[in-house]
Amino acid sequence: MSKLLDKILSRENMLEAYNQVKSNKGSAGIDGMTIEEMDNYLRQNWRLTKELIKQRKYKPQPVLKVEIPKPDGGIRQLGIPTVMDRMIQQAIVQVMSPICEPHFSDTSYGFRPNRSCEKAIMKLLEYLNDGYEWIVDIDLEKFFDTVPQDRLMSLVHNIIEDGDTESLIRKYLHSGVIINGQRYKTLVGTPQGGNLSPLLSNIMLNELDKELEKRGLRFVRYADDCVITVGSEAASKRVMYSVSRFIEKRLGLKVNMTKTKITRPRELKYIGFGFWKSSDGWKSRPHQDSVRRFKFKLKKLTQRKWSIDLTRRIEQLNLSIRGWINYFSLGNMKSIVASIDERLRTRLRVIIWKQWKKKSRRLWGLLKLGVPKWIADKVSDWGDHYQLVAQKSVLKRAISKPVLEKRGLVSCLDYYLERHALKVS
Repeated sequence: MSKLLDKILSRENMLEAYNQVKSNKGSAGIDGMTIEEMDNYLRQNWRLTKELIKQRKYKPQPVLKVEIPKPDGGIRQLGIPTVMDRMIQQAIVQVMSPICEPHFSDTSYGFRPNRSCEKAIMKLLEYLNDGYEWIVDIDLEKFFDTVPQDRLMSLVHNIIEDGDTESLIRKYLHSGVIINGQRYKTLVGTPQGGNLSPLLSNIMLNELDKELEKRGLRFVRYADDCVITVGSEAASKRVMYSVSRFIEKRLGLKVNMTKTKITRPRELKYIGFGFWKSSDGWKSRPHQDSVRRFKFKLKKLTQRKWSIDLTRRIEQLNLSIRGWINYFSLGNMKSIVASIDERLRTRLRVIIWKQWKKKSRRLWGLLKLGVPKWIADKVSDWGDHYQLVAQKSVLKRAISKPVLEKRGLVSCLDYYLERHALKVS
């Protein structure tokens, strides 16, 4: 057994991988084993599994593919490896990543330590503000499903030069998928949904990064999302043609020429962000599609027909608010989140008014919130015209921002201002 594989299978590394997979949670794979059941399984079977890996006899399970509906009505395919294979893949990544990192480009930001979407956007803004305002937006067609495995393994070998580890990785590439109960071979592509796939994608696309650097081009890549910024329309046309040719001829990947395009910053959508120009240069903010999807999610969480108590509902809202704002907090979006705040509070007033149901309950609720009795008597008789009632100034004052904050609701605007200040300071 090689030293690299020995390090991958070491107790310390496997324990770290186990804890990482456990913290990520996730669904069971094709064998039905859950995260909670893995501990007992490992106690009984890990020694045998480890020996099989050492002897190159271990066979990863096929990846379960399921269809997940997208918010816009489309379908996204999700790959779910078994929890055991997720742990082994994670163990490989933990050892291989530090070896691969020195080989990677400084302008590659996806799935790498100490790098993020924010840093990718900051680098792109730097290029735009330097005057490189013509953008080649490269779209790789079904990238993870079309990676040529022999080419990929050749690149892996160039970095690690370890037959035992390479054999294990190739087994994961060939493990197959289960779709609607039917098993299919995987002769191309990387194991979707697995912890190994992001690292392998960076190894594959590092060849593109090196080519772009050799040409002196300014680019940003986040996983398979790559944009190249140039100084003129003529240059952008030359770059789009020559880079697309390199990707297809040298890397064996497919460029989607119907989606690959030359664009300007205002028309660009990159990893969820849009761009606009102020008096002091180009800025970022959530793209309108990202805003629309967030509003739709909040709308679903504030449906009147969803029978859930207000405390639990607010907990769910806060998770979504914090997650979305943390991702986009670099952007300039004060007016966007202020508008979302106002609409969200209106929808919560509707929910509270509906939960009070009867006039007596509404009267009690209003009095408890400090509404004068003569006003509460009048308002409590307004009935079930929810939207109309929620927009009345009396109810806005009674169920105000401070009142909802006491119930635990995070203000989108306040949270954004707090997070944004940290990013720009």
